[in-house]
Amino acid sequence: MRTSRGSEAEVEERRQAVLRLVSQEGEARIAELAERMGVSVMTMHRDLDNLHERQLLRKGRGVATAYSNVAMESALRFREYTNVALKTAIADALAEEVSPGDTVLIDCGSTLFPLARRLASVDGLRVITNSLRITHLLAASPAEVTLLGDRYYEDFESCAGPQSRRQLQDIRATVAFVTATSVRDGRLYHPVREYAETKQAYLQAADRAVLAVDHSKFGRTATYPYGDVSGYQLLVTDTDAPEDELRAVRNLGVKVRTIDVHADTDQS
Repeated sequence: MRTSRGSEAEVEERRQAVLRLVSQEGEARIAELAERMGVSVMTMHRDLDNLHERQLLRKGRGVATAYSNVAMESALRFREYTNVALKTAIADALAEEVSPGDTVLIDCGSTLFPLARRLASVDGLRVITNSLRITHLLAASPAEVTLLGDRYYEDFESCAGPQSRRQLQDIRATVAFVTATSVRDGRLYHPVREYAETKQAYLQAADRAVLAVDHSKFGRTATYPYGDVSGYQLLVTDTDAPEDELRAVRNLGVKVRTIDVHADTDQS
């Protein structure tokens, strides 16, 4: 059995591997998880205690149990830790769209968290967001941060609603960075009406808008359609995005930039 010691990053990587296993199987015995991860049962208990406290799974007597698929699909606490390398690569491309002194709108999608970390080192920025997590990530930076207020949605750790949209009417930003839950044939969808309408308001408040969507979001729909991608000047995604979906985006006049995470290169 290998040692359980390791860096903080290595420990988190193991915990995310445990989370994926439990999510795939629905339920797993703690002793079996320890054996599969090559750590002691005591170490596995510590890992599961951490994941349980973060509400990423349920730890019971001898077993770990996953949350429902619906909860895992919608709640930010699950989405934040998926496709981290991909989100980081997308953030590198997005950061190139920002210059010192810009006013930047950032919505609440987890794809944009690495971007917020990049922007912490850019001088003279004013950042406006509806995301409490984005606000926290920029708290120690020199950026001037404004948090849009309205009804708080715990699953998204952000605010959305008519008050936020009214605030956006009084703002003019240099660039808006927006994510999408679902994109199909160039049309956009979200499972919550207030967020669908707030994303539209982001576009109207900025001189230009960039849509950040990884490959997993294409070819899907959700309850509330809110127009298409034609309001964006640029879509940034990865090379695994379906070509037919990207063709639909280009046909609507939107430039597409694809990021090859493994090769660390991109194509326009």
